[in-house]
Amino acid sequence: MTDLLLRTMTVGRSGGMRRLGLRLPAALPYWLLLPSLFFLFLFTYVPVLQALMQAVTIEGFGGKVTGHGLDNFRRLFGDEAFVKALTNNIVYGVGTVVPSLVLAVALAVALEDSTRINRLLRTVFVFPLMLPLVAAATLFAFVLMPGVGLIDYHLAKLGVAQTNWLGNPDIALYSVIGLTIWKNAGYYMLFVLAGLQGIPQDLYDAARLDGAGALTRFSKITLPLLKPTLAFVLVIAIINVVTQVDHVIVLTSGGPSNSTNVLLNYIFQAAHEQNDVGLGAAATLVTVALLLALSVLSMKTLERGMHYES
Repeated sequence: MTDLLLRTMTVGRSGGMRRLGLRLPAALPYWLLLPSLFFLFLFTYVPVLQALMQAVTIEGFGGKVTGHGLDNFRRLFGDEAFVKALTNNIVYGVGTVVPSLVLAVALAVALEDSTRINRLLRTVFVFPLMLPLVAAATLFAFVLMPGVGLIDYHLAKLGVAQTNWLGNPDIALYSVIGLTIWKNAGYYMLFVLAGLQGIPQDLYDAARLDGAGALTRFSKITLPLLKPTLAFVLVIAIINVVTQVDHVIVLTSGGPSNSTNVLLNYIFQAAHEQNDVGLGAAATLVTVALLLALSVLSMKTLERGMHYES
């Protein structure tokens, strides 16, 4: 196999297999994919199948399976804490994905030109990406500290009374949303910048000759040609909404009164703190199904009128 790969690489550099009369086995690409498929199956599909088995079985005393069915799902949807976590996740998703994408596009368009000040500003906005989510949450906790935090300090100069940003159930979730937007907007901006650099400059020059203004060029050229990039970023953002939970644990641990509890934190609490594996497995399957449905829906929606350069 090694000799065959070396011969393949050598032939590729010298101008092709056919001139040397060599032919690759038809099954070679599948053999090369086999290691990746093995680990993908082992670490992705096996846990999902295991969660499915745990969700439809009920483990009795001594680890003996005493029943099976949809009881775990009935218990799950009858649990007020799960309904609250699901609702919080929806609010959290809408509150973070849309503002993060809008801010990323605005920053990318504003900083597209590669001037010295723009390169400096790009670094400033990308800097939060370098911080681990736990470290960023810890910094945010100091900023939001009631009375002495940076935000309360400046608001006090304007005569605004101190606020318990993370301890008030009415605003704690929005404080977490603020951290997520600050952390992710710069990250998404990098993808949008890469997409902008792939748009031919000729199109903008032709539009300027036709008298098109900046808003027209953005709506008729930039936005349509950015659709593939935006579709990719949107899927990444949706996945992050469900999978990023470190900052919630650091800032509030889902409190106060479950006001910031989200699906992943609920799964952790059910499976590890309450030792209710069946309930945690059922919540995991619902979360995976929800995530899959949202990803497919967003891709199908943005694929309409999408343009790929040939």
